Amino acid sequence: MDMQLIEKNIQEIIDSLESEVMRIVGDETIDKQYTNVHMKPLASTKKILLNALDSIKMVDRLHKEELEKLS
Repeated sequence: MDMQLIEKNIQEIIDSLESEVMRIVGDETIDKQYTNVHMKPLASTKKILLNALDSIKMVDRLHKEELEKLS
């Protein structure tokens, strides 16, 4: 697996989510309830992506260890 590509792509998505968060937070025309409702899915999505990245890294590491055992 190309871990650098995976990490780069996930980071791009996270950067986009954070940009969306900053847009919502910076919009003074919306109320606090609207802000909170829209922040929760963004925060959850970021956490899911980070957890997925950790899982992918673990699978990659285990795969490499298995290959080393076979060598």
